[in-house]
Amino acid sequence: MEMGVFIPIANNGWLISETAPQYGASFDLNKKIVQKAEGYGLEFALSMVKLRGFGGKTEFWDHALESFTLMAGLAAVTDKIKLIASTAILTLPPAITARMASTISSIAPGRVGVNIVTGWAPAEYTQQGLWPGDEYFGYRYDYATEYVQVMRDLWDKGSSDFKGEHFTMDDCKLSPAPEGDVKIVAAGQSAKGMAFAANHADYNFILGSGINTPMAVKPSVDKLVEAAKESGRDVGAYVLFMVIADETDEKAQAKWEHIRSGVDADALAWMADQGSKDTAADDSSTAKTINLPEGAVNFNMGTLVGSYESIARQLDDVAALEGVKGIMMTFDDFLEGMDIFGQKIQPLMASRSDKAKAA
Repeated sequence: MEMGVFIPIANNGWLISETAPQYGASFDLNKKIVQKAEGYGLEFALSMVKLRGFGGKTEFWDHALESFTLMAGLAAVTDKIKLIASTAILTLPPAITARMASTISSIAPGRVGVNIVTGWAPAEYTQQGLWPGDEYFGYRYDYATEYVQVMRDLWDKGSSDFKGEHFTMDDCKLSPAPEGDVKIVAAGQSAKGMAFAANHADYNFILGSGINTPMAVKPSVDKLVEAAKESGRDVGAYVLFMVIADETDEKAQAKWEHIRSGVDADALAWMADQGSKDTAADDSSTAKTINLPEGAVNFNMGTLVGSYESIARQLDDVAALEGVKGIMMTFDDFLEGMDIFGQKIQPLMASRSDKAKAA
């Protein structure tokens, strides 16, 4: 069972609060986080793509780096950890994304992955004149399917003559080939999104929900397992949680309540407006769950709040679920959080005993 970190490519990470730690977007911060993660034996780091922030008093996500450029830099200062960059597929042609991944693999052979972002916030794309219209919500996974096929053709064969509804390749070439397999990550939560992941990805995000309710992910993990059985492919879940830890449950809960007290209502309002644009989205979709941040401040993921022992136990419970191949974490303070996980939580996890000893 892999452990990973969802690194803060944009300012303030995933807490939409004035009383949460406030920090900018920088290579230096992400380098320190990923090097700590590698030192503690974590298997992967993933960076999102964010093209427009939410504003508000915290200027939430108004300041963000570019994913592939960042991961190329991190590839040069790490040795073991897998690095997953994100592509907003409406902004980058698949042949260019394939070439960027191949380039990073030359820096970090066998350590490269690509996260497919279909897009849920139209304002990220209308500002660039790239939004194809709200009808895109209805065919975005068809678009993503062709996108991934073009990339796989180029990686596997060095050329593509793919002819589809959305992409037409004419003896498109790619060389050198990536060194090692490039893993594909998806994040579909709806039935269509799960089917896309089962047929075309290696991993799929599963979003946690609630406060200290880690097993709430099981129904979604089960859906992915069933979709993977239908596709006949080996596809696993990467479950996403925010970790708020301290010496005791009471201290951790006090930290969490302090963060909740500073909710940035204006940033949340912008997020809710964008999440409502996909009027056909079902209740499990990202567009709907995006409007339900935990405790009014934690962006779109479950939250584990407690002592080191409590967090370790909850993570072990999730690791034991069929279909879970990894857990991806965010923190309130990422540098402190990585040390707490590596030194205090991981050594208590049965599912990570070997990694803890090695670290």
